[in-house]
Amino acid sequence: MTRPSLRNKLLLLFFGITALAFSVIYFVVVPQLESNLKDQKLADLKRAAKGTQERFSALIGRDVPAPIVDRRVRAAAEATDSRVTLLSIQQSLTGSGEQGSLRFFVLSDSGEEREVPSQPAIARRAVEKRRVTTGFGELNGVEVGQVAQPIDYRGEPGWVALYSRDLGDVAETVSFVRERVLLATAVALLVALIGGYFVAHALARRVRRLEGSVKQVATGCFIDPLPVDSEDELGQLTRAFNEMQQKLRQVDVARKEFVATASHELRTPIFSLAGFVELLQDEELDEDTRREFLETMGEQVARLQKLSVDLLDLSRLDAGSVELEREAVDLSELARSVVGEFKPALSEHGTELQVELPEDGVAVTCDPERVAQIMRILLDNALRHTPEGTEVTVSAERHNGAAELTVADTGPGVGDGAVSHVFERFYTGDAARGAGLGLAIAQELAERMQGRITLSSQAGATTFRLELPSPDGDAA
Repeated sequence: MTRPSLRNKLLLLFFGITALAFSVIYFVVVPQLESNLKDQKLADLKRAAKGTQERFSALIGRDVPAPIVDRRVRAAAEATDSRVTLLSIQQSLTGSGEQGSLRFFVLSDSGEEREVPSQPAIARRAVEKRRVTTGFGELNGVEVGQVAQPIDYRGEPGWVALYSRDLGDVAETVSFVRERVLLATAVALLVALIGGYFVAHALARRVRRLEGSVKQVATGCFIDPLPVDSEDELGQLTRAFNEMQQKLRQVDVARKEFVATASHELRTPIFSLAGFVELLQDEELDEDTRREFLETMGEQVARLQKLSVDLLDLSRLDAGSVELEREAVDLSELARSVVGEFKPALSEHGTELQVELPEDGVAVTCDPERVAQIMRILLDNALRHTPEGTEVTVSAERHNGAAELTVADTGPGVGDGAVSHVFERFYTGDAARGAGLGLAIAQELAERMQGRITLSSQAGATTFRLELPSPDGDAA
């Protein structure tokens, strides 16, 4: 089953909204307009009728010739722009007020016929309620608005002046409005179809362009950034897609560089080991040479072991599978423990280690295993990249609401061009002394614990500073 496209959905939406709007106008607004016009006509007639009441009050109960009454009725009709019928009331039981006891006779009428216009129900209500009554009726098949005005004689209604105004002009006005609404509806629907088609087509074209680009990127084929030709939601989506593609491209480049560099780093010690194995197969090697080869092979194996561990740590960090514990730890005690692990390496390197750790401890919130790993990386880095006998200092303190661990050495320092790259993966100033992964791992671990590692270096002084949040955030 074929699903409707976005273009067709938008087109139907425009058409439906337009049709609904004009349907409301036609079936709700226009009838309400007709009702309002009728009510206004009736209210105007009622106000006009009040102005003519005294003309009839002055005649009732007097022996007035019929021509005079007729003239008064015609004058009232001209003043109110309506047909006026003057009705006389006859009651079979005086003051009974029952509907069947009332009879009406035409005294005068501004029209030619002498019959009562419509049924005198409105006149009867006016007499019973003894006040002006309004309503709608029919006169010669035409709808009229009516006002029944009782004329009192000696405290009792004696006549009823019935005013009838033709509402044909209201019907004509409403009919005209209906015709114009129907015409406007047809034009609006046509405009909605045409305009909706072009708008929907433009939107669908932008969506298809974005869809095609997404499919290309999904296959690994990066494209030029899409033009952002508007600031609407689709424009923002296009901008977000361009940013996503840029980041994916960077990740892809980094991945390829990572694979190439990792392959190179693994290949070098493997080839070296293969060469030494071939040399060791030579039975003519003397014992000293054989021992030297075995020591070198041991170094290459250790290098492979460290590299494999670092690559595993990086892959776990990238996959988000490294689970970090958060607990209060004494940074001084943890640093002393790690320093103790390096005593053999320090002795072999001839390094003088200075430990400046406060006795009262430095509280920190962290994963102790990962912080110990960072300390090992920083100490190992200090030993690998400094000459033998270089002084190394390990210190800890609280500063500005954070706990700080510092590993400083008096080696040659890091070049100005290398300071901004030392935390990048596989960056190393000396490939023979490492794969350039340790500091990258240390920085990532620190950031996962809401901390950071900073480097300051100059000739004769290099300092790595690990900052971690204190459990209470108190400043020193």
